[in-house]
Amino acid sequence: MSRIMAPENGTAASAVRVRTAGTLLMLAAALALTACTASPAAPASQAASPAPSTSPEATASVDPAVAAATSTVESTLKKLVANNPKPDREALRAALVSAGIPKANVEVSVSRTPTGLDVDAMEAAALTGESCVVGQIRDGGVVVTVLPVLTTGKCFVGDAR
Repeated sequence: MSRIMAPENGTAASAVRVRTAGTLLMLAAALALTACTASPAAPASQAASPAPSTSPEATASVDPAVAAATSTVESTLKKLVANNPKPDREALRAALVSAGIPKANVEVSVSRTPTGLDVDAMEAAALTGESCVVGQIRDGGVVVTVLPVLTTGKCFVGDAR
């Protein structure tokens, strides 16, 4: 018998028993928690075929007005940067209005910093219903996304009209 289990060292034997009981209790608790969180086995018919993958874009319905505005903004910005990779604010605004977006619905970011430098990227937004079609021009490239209208009824924070 080991020295810890020797009768003359009763407190050491008690400590070993307490540690063993504690370890067993922790193991039992871990097994119980695992049993509670494990998912049930899938039926054989489901296990054979994987679930179809759906993305939010595939399942969400797109408002036709937003889809049209997205197409207009993207094509207009691409045409604009083809002629000038760094258009100024007024050229950007004029191009969107010429493309049929109402002037009151167009917001354009600044094209120069307060110190007179060109900005790294410009953004323009077309307010369409409850959505903002936002286009960004950076390094001659165009990226367009649709975002919700802010609680102010605008697409940008601050004065960008």
